[in-house]
Amino acid sequence: MNNPVDHTAGERTVGVFPPKESALTSIFGTERVVIGVVHCPPLPGSPHYRGESIADIVKFAVEEATAYQRGGVHGLIVENAWDLPFPKPEDQGFETAANLAVISDHVREKAGLPVGVNVLANGAHCSIATAQAAQSSFVRVNQWANAYVANEGFIEGLAPSATRYRATLRAEQLKVFADVHVKHGSHSIIADRSLAEQTEDNEFFDADVLIATGGRTGDEAAESEVRGIMDATRLPVIIGSGMTENNAERLLSLCHGAIVASSLKENGRWWGRVDQAKVRAFTRHAERAGYQLP
Repeated sequence: MNNPVDHTAGERTVGVFPPKESALTSIFGTERVVIGVVHCPPLPGSPHYRGESIADIVKFAVEEATAYQRGGVHGLIVENAWDLPFPKPEDQGFETAANLAVISDHVREKAGLPVGVNVLANGAHCSIATAQAAQSSFVRVNQWANAYVANEGFIEGLAPSATRYRATLRAEQLKVFADVHVKHGSHSIIADRSLAEQTEDNEFFDADVLIATGGRTGDEAAESEVRGIMDATRLPVIIGSGMTENNAERLLSLCHGAIVASSLKENGRWWGRVDQAKVRAFTRHAERAGYQLP
């Protein structure tokens, strides 16, 4: 089996920047990872919030994180997944950062794993603020460079302002996991530009890890998408949607890891509860693909 870490993309150069140390190695202590997602209930300020205490939401998140941890994942991402419909970045409130920081800090402490933050939709600045307060290790940003049309409307890449905001907070240790083709939207604005060009844009705009996804949550990422991104970057590449027991060994062998959630839930949907047995079954497949588990 080929090790994607030895991929020929390591010979490429992008812009004038020297190669970076692998963010996966610096955060997780290994070059190939499985990351679970904690989908938080509605948070204060969102339309579906009904006054639940932050203590109850923390309890839920810690239980989910513990199931992932016992199942053998390397790390976690905490998301405000039930804050539907998602606002655009400029409309995200201080209450989201404050509450999600409390939740993420508890998750990090109780699970004992590296934790990242993803504030939806495309909340780069809010994610950075949350992660800095929660002592998290990274953020996921769905549109880091360029632009697309999403359910929320026109969404622009936020790398220029987000990197400056991160510097203002002296939080340069926070790594950026950036989607190359984000889910749930149209990429027609940049359809005249190749996958390789868009991949290089994200690296040039200082992302640390690149993410390949399918079209929607739960959709499998195409092998051609994964390989195309791998061919165009020196950065680690992970898959961000559609991972299951059935495709785990095949897809994990192509890249440096995966973010996985829906298929590990009791009902097979992102809004279900994490099933520890499903997590363990998935991580066993990762081991067979050559991954070293915690």
